[in-house]
Amino acid sequence: MKRLFTIALITVSSLSATAQDTVRYTGSVLSNVDYHHGQLSPAIGVHNIQVMRASREHPELTDGQGWTYNHAPMLAYWNNTFYLEYLSDPVGEHVPPGQTLLVTSKDGYHWNKPVVIFPPYKVPDGTTKEGVAGVAKDLYATMHQRIGFYTAKNKRLLALAFYGITLDAKDDPNDGNGIGRVVREIKADGTYGPIYFIRYNHAFNQQNTSYPFYTSSKDKGFVEACNELLATPLMMQQWVEEGDRNDPLIPLKKQYKAFCYYHLPDGKVVGLWKYALTSISTNEGKSWVYNPLRAPGFVNANAKIWGQRTPDGKYATVYNPSEFRWPLAISVSDNGLNYKNLLLVNGEITSMRYGGNYKSYGPQYVRGIQEGDGVPPGKRFWVTYSMNKEDIWAASIPAPVREKATQFPADDFSTMNAATALDEWNIYSPLWAPVAIEQQKGANVLALRDKDPFDFGKAERVIPASTALTASFSITAQQDNYGALEIEFVDGKGNAGIRMILDSAGELVTKAGYRFKRITKYKAGEKLDIQVVINTATRFYTVNINGKTEGGANLFFAPLENIQRIVFRTGSIRRFPDSDTPTDQNYDLPNAGAIDKEAAYFIHSLKVQ
Repeated sequence: MKRLFTIALITVSSLSATAQDTVRYTGSVLSNVDYHHGQLSPAIGVHNIQVMRASREHPELTDGQGWTYNHAPMLAYWNNTFYLEYLSDPVGEHVPPGQTLLVTSKDGYHWNKPVVIFPPYKVPDGTTKEGVAGVAKDLYATMHQRIGFYTAKNKRLLALAFYGITLDAKDDPNDGNGIGRVVREIKADGTYGPIYFIRYNHAFNQQNTSYPFYTSSKDKGFVEACNELLATPLMMQQWVEEGDRNDPLIPLKKQYKAFCYYHLPDGKVVGLWKYALTSISTNEGKSWVYNPLRAPGFVNANAKIWGQRTPDGKYATVYNPSEFRWPLAISVSDNGLNYKNLLLVNGEITSMRYGGNYKSYGPQYVRGIQEGDGVPPGKRFWVTYSMNKEDIWAASIPAPVREKATQFPADDFSTMNAATALDEWNIYSPLWAPVAIEQQKGANVLALRDKDPFDFGKAERVIPASTALTASFSITAQQDNYGALEIEFVDGKGNAGIRMILDSAGELVTKAGYRFKRITKYKAGEKLDIQVVINTATRFYTVNINGKTEGGANLFFAPLENIQRIVFRTGSIRRFPDSDTPTDQNYDLPNAGAIDKEAAYFIHSLKVQ
């Protein structure tokens, strides 16, 4: 009932304020939630990199904890390093104890093991939560925060978190009745300062909490950084959900959720909240021109939306454009107000291996690097998100954001610079199924490895739309009796018409209607030079292996108007969950901690003409 009432208010607000100067979506593309990718065209060159893969059975390989609810990641770039903070609970959302972990990386692709930066916090026995009957005993706090970092003008990097209280799985840690917000400094040498409280909720103070108040620190630079944070309205606005409902530091006290912002060239501030609510501030967030309204044309539910200026001077919003938490998409604006397109960032949903309270399917709760928290080098910008509220991911997105390929690939990885060889490729790279450039026998290859029974690696190349083409690629499989590599030719909406598989029986097969047709056999370590000649008008294609046509003429298993992508994937396409799947999974998958024997495939080249 509460959510319906909120949506009703949003709708009324939108109708009464459509004449306002506001963020809006003017494009015609919409996502189709019957597909994980929404049938959206990918933004060319996006790299999705798994940062942390949860495992209850093998914590030594993951976070060291074995906790399987991991969510709400946030990102900063400071001291030539990426910093990523996320929440974690043992099993499900709002079920204590909670803690906050930090992961670091020098390049965004290789991440260190997470460390606990804010540990579980014991709620004082006898604490009464306002409005809820009962007295807390042997209870630990649940963490909840919308801002993870603040970089002060004196170059101090602060990490932030909030300790809330939940008395049962349906209780909210962000109802204004929690303990308070904590802060500690991240130092350039990789160490961390002490934990302090920076803001208490109404029932708490220095006498009944376990960490000191920040003003007691003898580090004047740290205190100065905290005072600066407290005096910045755009930072304080992000505290509204957890803070006291009458906190004078928070400018707009209404419960609009998951605030983020960016500046326009004229100095105005664009604010964004869940449900694609938006408003404009002319005074750095001290007040807002109108109450937040739903941005006309945007489709977004109760997952976060992220907005920022991009390295090419344009603007981007990244969000789930549906009532579900898939797909993860991006829209681009020239002026920060009118968004004109909708492209795919990540359209995969891995298996939710571990059930838990309020765990939703999909790539969700996206957050980028807020203004002032650093700018990574190069022409890519970065966002982070959780998958199924279980695993933590990061994505790098090239600027300018592009949809259409203008040149056919002629990629010979042995002659390409490893640092730039995948600039035009889209990759989906889990930790246990990585996709990367490797050196094999003195030459670079595009390597797809896979030991993950619940996920796969994927490398995808967007090409100019073609009705007749010849694709030539060389592949070496490192095994012939396990694993699988699927090769697909797909259209602009991600529909496949041709699917070839290097299967686990040592055969290259192609999908022929209901069945599979054998093309040839292959051996481990044998390089296959494969040429596929395709005509979408006749729906026929031929396959040439090492200079010899094999299998005769083959018919598309589904008609396509044209080919716009070539996909290499170490597993089969997924269709679960769908729009009719209940969002709450209260069961673990069988053998959720299993690890497969690693299969590996080396792609040497891809040429299309």
